[in-house]
Amino acid sequence: MNPSSARRIGRRIGMVGIAAAAVVATLTGCSTKAQSGSNGQYGFDEAAQSKGSTITVWVDATRAPAVKAFEQANPSIKVKTVTYDGSSNGSNSFKTKMGLFDRSGSGWPDVVFSSQNNDASWASQKTAGKQPFAAVLDKGLVPQSTLSNFTKGSLDVCTVDGKVYCLRNDLAQNVLWYNKTLLTKFGYSLPTTWEEYQQLGAKVAKDHPGYIIGSVGDPWPEIYMAGSKCGANEVTGARTMSVDTESTECKRATDLIDAGVANKSLSTLSVFSPDFVKKYSGKVLMMPGPVWFSGAIFNNAQSLNVPKGQLGVANPLPWGSDQAVTGNVGGGTWFISSHSKNLAAATKFAQYVTTADAYQVDQAPGYPAYAPAATKWLAKQSSSGYYATDLSAVTTAAGEVWSGWGSPAFSQEAIWAKVMSPLITSGKSTTSNLAAWGTEIKNQAQVNGYTVK
Repeated sequence: MNPSSARRIGRRIGMVGIAAAAVVATLTGCSTKAQSGSNGQYGFDEAAQSKGSTITVWVDATRAPAVKAFEQANPSIKVKTVTYDGSSNGSNSFKTKMGLFDRSGSGWPDVVFSSQNNDASWASQKTAGKQPFAAVLDKGLVPQSTLSNFTKGSLDVCTVDGKVYCLRNDLAQNVLWYNKTLLTKFGYSLPTTWEEYQQLGAKVAKDHPGYIIGSVGDPWPEIYMAGSKCGANEVTGARTMSVDTESTECKRATDLIDAGVANKSLSTLSVFSPDFVKKYSGKVLMMPGPVWFSGAIFNNAQSLNVPKGQLGVANPLPWGSDQAVTGNVGGGTWFISSHSKNLAAATKFAQYVTTADAYQVDQAPGYPAYAPAATKWLAKQSSSGYYATDLSAVTTAAGEVWSGWGSPAFSQEAIWAKVMSPLITSGKSTTSNLAAWGTEIKNQAQVNGYTVK
């Protein structure tokens, strides 16, 4: 489980083979003519193909093992690897660099990994009259039999105007992690709603000061805000979105944050900071957060290093009688370039790293978006004997990611870091500043060409 779109420090074939072979058979040719217009063979302008040419793949450091796994399985395909930051923390490096290649008219990589979930929003669109970077995948380039096996909803972030432009690497659905040993020792019951969670925080602050039930030190509104159905980020079309940060759903989430910060049951330190590890090792009673928290934070000798048999996982919490929903922090995406001169190899690569057991089950640190691999990956985690509970909550959460939290062409994390994080670290009210948060979202949306409702 890995922080693919989080802070840099933390983010760390039967049928598949048949489908990939079919794609190769369809695409191969020493040098085939480029297709013209969006009605080309795969729904986009295709460059003249060059069989056997080297494909250039951009990845972050965490995904480097995926490239090596592919090369070992496909020694005849030549791959040039370029390591970059994966657009982590809203750096926008992917978009910025592709814009430079658009202006020069050359240099585009064949495949790109991004740690962000919002890149399809711009990569699917023309920029300054130039062809969109992302290839359309669901018009024959990637078999429907492959696409249909991704977890329901996981390709939503890749879909713009009904077309699929990327493949999801992993899901980063939020669950409730908890220390079963500490809960039993202190005589606490596991909360079943956010209201009970907040009440428990007050009790922990009074009876066991120094222990925490979560952290708000990282700029991830996807945990508490998305989990409350706060409508701050609903994308309604390719260039339209709705922003409402002053609803009851938003206010109840920030009230919870403000209360937890005030009584110190919520940490204001980044979970990846040395200070967090020093202060809270052995003192994290529970923590809502993504699936990859288990390996990045809890079962990590360089972090909290929770002993075997203590860590449990529970379903996402609902508010009152509402149906539970959750957000996701990260979950990377793979793009095939519409400019690629070796679509056969590029497509085979993208399919392999997202679906093949040799990477997604045997090596990948996060919960695979490809459902057959996810089942095997989860079984492997369960068999480790590390966890104090079964991991069924992870599967449940995968189906509860709230679709109302969209993926526009700008970073919500960057906005949260600018507006809300300083308030949190200084102990000021986030509820009182919901309007300011909404204003900044609207400003960014309009700068990026969105019509905001």
